[in-house]
This record gives sequence, C-alpha cells and structure tokens, in this order.
Amino acid sequence: MEFTDERRDEIAAKWESLQVEVRAAEEKAGREPGSVSILPVTKFHPAADVGVLADLGIELVGENREQEARGKVDELAEAGIEMRFAMIGQIQSKKANAVARWASEVHSVDSVKLANGLDRGMGLALERGDRTADTLPCLIQLSFDNDANRGGVPRDDVALLDDVVAAVENAEHLFFSGFMVVPPREAVPGEVFAAARSICDAYAEKLGRDLRLSAGMSGDFAEAIAHGSTVVRVGTGLLGARPVG
Repeated sequence: MEFTDERRDEIAAKWESLQVEVRAAEEKAGREPGSVSILPVTKFHPAADVGVLADLGIELVGENREQEARGKVDELAEAGIEMRFAMIGQIQSKKANAVARWASEVHSVDSVKLANGLDRGMGLALERGDRTADTLPCLIQLSFDNDANRGGVPRDDVALLDDVVAAVENAEHLFFSGFMVVPPREAVPGEVFAAARSICDAYAEKLGRDLRLSAGMSGDFAEAIAHGSTVVRVGTGLLGARPVG
C-alpha cells in the first residue's frame, strides 16, 4: 500500500486545520481544551488514506459498511499498519458476528437483538482468537424521526431505550459508552443535539459515570460542540469529497 507525498501533505494540512477549528469551538462553548475528540470517517476512501491518518498519529477511524471496513482492516494489517476501526453505520443483525471480529468500537447499536448478537459475536471472536480485546465499547444510536431505514432507537420510546441500554450494560463483552445521533434532514440540528445531550446526561446520572455523546459532522460540528458533543465525526472536511457514490 502506498500513498503519495502530495496526498499526505493535503490530509495533514486539513487535519491541522480541523483540530484548530474544533479547539476554537471548544473555547467558544466554554468547554475544556481537548474535551472533544475527532473521529475521521473513511467511508468510500481507500485504505491508503487510512494509512496516511495512521502516519499522522490517528488511532481510530469510523466506517459505515461492514464489508468495506473488513477489507481495509485486512489490507492495513498486511501492510503492517496499525489502526482501530469504529463501526458507525447501521448493522444488520446477521452481520453482528462479522462486526465483532474487527470493530474496536460500535457507535450504532439500536436494538436488544443487535446488542445480544454483538455480545455473542464477541464471545466467538475471542474463542477463535480473532481478537484480543475482550470488551467492545458501544454507543446507542438515537433516532429523532423514527425512520427505520436510518436506524436508531426512537428517542421518545423510553421503555425501549431503557431495554437497549440494559442489554448493552449487562452484556458480558460489551461496555455502554454513550449515545450517537444524526439529526434528520428536516430537523433543527441544535435542538436535536441539545435533546440528545439531555438524554445522555440522564443516563449518566443513573449509571454514576460519564457517557460520550457522538454528535456533529463536517457541516455542523461547532454547533454540536456548543450543545455538549464529546465526539465529532468528520469525513468530507478531512479527506475531501468521496471518490465513489
């Protein structure tokens, strides 16, 4: 696997600029410096770009599709490049075993069935020696439009949300780490971010520990940070336009 010096310089410049923007948004929101982490999203971008990110010291990237992510994991491993991958896209229950083999984190848990499947998949992966880390940090995806095609637990279905949180919290190989949200296109992003932060805080109080909130992408991460996001997902703003549709 090879990447050109030109591509490395391009991504390095955008990474530096992105960090400055995020730190500025933290300061404007009165947040602690470094309290917001940046998750580069590498969907549709080649493994060579992930190699550049690794060369820049980035240790975790986000992927939306299981098969694409698995291919990059294998390609990077063959090249001797270390990178951890978070699954941030919707997961079919039948893909839970596959995701558990390579994912360092999952940010899109949205059902008890999926949580149970990931837990079983983790057990199998550990038995087979496919992974060494015995715990999979998981974020639960919130839905603000109840669109099943977009995934997520409906934010107003309190009973279901409680059940999914309990399924992750009580699983042998999963760790409940927080929530993820993608505002619907017709929604006011700030209102969604604020509501998601409120939900996150309520569960943090119940559990007696801090929880992460993954909210905000290339076009709205400053607003998400202002409303309490602790993880922003940036793809286009770092790697440019996706090379394929």
